Amino acid sequence: MFKNHPKGLVVAFFSNMGERFGFYTMMAVLVLFLQAKYNLSAESAGDIYSWFYFAIYALALVGGIIADFTSKYKTTVLFGLIIMLIGYVIIALPGMTLPVTVVGLFVIALGNGLFKGNLQAIVGQMYDDPKYSPLRDTAYMIFYMGINIGAFFAPFAATAIRNYILETKGFLHDASLPALCHSFLNGQLTDPVQLENLTKLAQKVSIGYNFTDLQTFAQNYIDAFSYGYNMAFGIAAIAMLISLVIYLSFKKFLPDKIKVEIQSKKENKVSIASKENLIPLASAIVVFAVVVLIFTYVLNNFSLGLAIALFLAFSTWILLASTKEEKPRVVTLLLVFLVVIFFWMSFHQNGLTLTFFARDYTVKEVGPINQMFFNLWHMLILIAAVAGLILTFILKKPIQKILSAVAFVVFGIWSYYLISNAPPTTPIEPEKFQAFNPLFIVILTFPIMGFFSWLRSKNMEPSTPRKIGIGMLIASTAFILMLIASVDLPAPKLIKDLTTWPRVGPHWLTASYLILTIAELFLSPMGLSFVSKVAPSRFQGLMQGGWLLATAVGNKLLFVGSFLWDRIELWEVWLVFVVCCFISAAFIFSIMKKLEKVTK
Repeated sequence: MFKNHPKGLVVAFFSNMGERFGFYTMMAVLVLFLQAKYNLSAESAGDIYSWFYFAIYALALVGGIIADFTSKYKTTVLFGLIIMLIGYVIIALPGMTLPVTVVGLFVIALGNGLFKGNLQAIVGQMYDDPKYSPLRDTAYMIFYMGINIGAFFAPFAATAIRNYILETKGFLHDASLPALCHSFLNGQLTDPVQLENLTKLAQKVSIGYNFTDLQTFAQNYIDAFSYGYNMAFGIAAIAMLISLVIYLSFKKFLPDKIKVEIQSKKENKVSIASKENLIPLASAIVVFAVVVLIFTYVLNNFSLGLAIALFLAFSTWILLASTKEEKPRVVTLLLVFLVVIFFWMSFHQNGLTLTFFARDYTVKEVGPINQMFFNLWHMLILIAAVAGLILTFILKKPIQKILSAVAFVVFGIWSYYLISNAPPTTPIEPEKFQAFNPLFIVILTFPIMGFFSWLRSKNMEPSTPRKIGIGMLIASTAFILMLIASVDLPAPKLIKDLTTWPRVGPHWLTASYLILTIAELFLSPMGLSFVSKVAPSRFQGLMQGGWLLATAVGNKLLFVGSFLWDRIELWEVWLVFVVCCFISAAFIFSIMKKLEKVTK
C-alpha cells in the first residue's frame, strides 16, 4: 500500500489513525451522553454538538494561519496533539457539570484545529516533490483510509467500555431508558400503563442490581450510564497518548518546509502586520461585524451569524490578499468550499439525527445473521471470509490463490458456525451504526481508486470538481432512502414519554451509510487533493484551513436537523437534506467549466 510513497506518509497515516480513533470514540457517544447525563432535548444537544463540530473545523483556520506564518507545521501539529489529550482528560472526569464538559470540548476543538489541517498540509508538501507528484491523489486516499480504520474500531470501543461499566453496576444496556428515567424523575411519566412498561424495562435490565423502586433505579441507571460514557472518553484519551508517542518518535520522516523553502518564504511570506495586508484585514473585520450584527438583531440568530460571518470574512481577506495571478485559483477554491458546506451539513447528520434514528426508530434486537454486523469479532471474521474469496480471484500467484482460498473456507465455516449458534435475538446499540461509514470506506477505498485508475487509463476519468458534483448527487439518494423508511413512522414529537412504538430494521440505516460513504469517497479525499493542488504555495496551510472552515460552517448548520427533529414529520427532516444535496450539485455543475479550467 505504501510502496513508492515517501516514508512520511506512514508516519502521518498512523499518527492520524490513532488520533481519529480517539476522536470517533468520543463522537460515537457524545450527543447520547449529553442527553443521558444532562437530560437535554434533541435541539439543545444538537446545538452543543453543532457548536463543537463547528469549533473543531473553524479552529483549523487558526492552526493553518499559525503554521503558514511560522512555517513550523510539525511543531503546530505536536501542540495540537498535546492540547487534545488535555481536553479528553477533562471530559473523562466523572461528575462534571455541563459548563465544564463544554470547556473540555472547546479544548479538544482547539487542539484539533492545530493538528488536523496542518497534518494534511504536510502530506501535501511530501508530494510537491516531482518524484511523488503523480501519486498525490492516491496518497490522500490512503491517508483518508487511515482515518477510517481508527474510526471503525471507535464505536465498538466506546460501547464495550460503557456496557462493561453498566454490568459492573448490575445493569444491561437499553438506549431508551435514560430518557425515560429522566421523564420519570421529572414527574412527566404518570400514566399507569407507561409506569408499568417502565417497571418491566427496569426489571429486564437489572441483572445484578437489586430493583426495589423506580425512583432509586432511575437515578442509579442514569449515573451508571453517564459514568460508562466518561470511561469511553478515557479510552479516547489513551488513544491520543499513543498517537502522540508515535508522532514524537517518527516525525523526523516528515518534511520540514522551513528548511526546504526558507528563501521562498522570505520572499513570499504572508504577514498580517504588513501594509499591503491591512486593507484586506480591515475589510474582513468589517464584513465579519456587519454579518454578525445582521444575524443577531435582524434574524435573532447570533450563533449561525458567527459561523457564516467567519467564512465570509475569511473569503474577503483571502481574495483581497491574493495577487492577480493567485486570484483565479482562490476564487475556484472558495466556490468549491461553498458546495462543501452543504455536503457536510447533510453528511455529519450521522452523529446527530441519524443517531437519533438509530436509537429511537431502529429495532433494539436483531436475528442471527444481522448480529454478525454488530459484534466486532464476528464482523472481522466475516470480513476475513469475504476478503479471502475476493483475493482468490484477484491474486495471480498460485500460492497466493491457495492461501486466499484456505482463508475463505476457514473463516467462512467459522462465520457459519457463529450464525448457527447465535441466539434467536441479540441486542444492538445505536452507537455501533457509526462504525459502518468507516468500515465501508476501508472496504471501498481501493476499489474506487482502481475504478478511477481504470477510467484514467481510458482517458475517461472525471475531473476533481466533477467528482465532487457526482458525490453530491449520490449523497441525496441516501436521504431519499431514509425518507422512504420514515414514511409510516410517527413524528419524534409524538414518541416522547412513550415506552413502545413502531421501529424498522437496521438495513435502512446501513444502506444509507453505504451510499453516503460512496458519496464521501467521491468528494472528501478528492477535495483535499484539489486544495493541495490548486492553492497558491504561500496559502497552502491557510487554504487547507479554509476547506476545514467550510466544513465548520456546514457542521454549524447541523443544528437544522436537531431543530426540525421535534417540530415536523420524520420524513420531512430527510427531505430537507435531499433538497440541499440537489441544489449543491446543480450549482457545482453550473460552474464546472470555470473549475476545470484552473485545474488544467
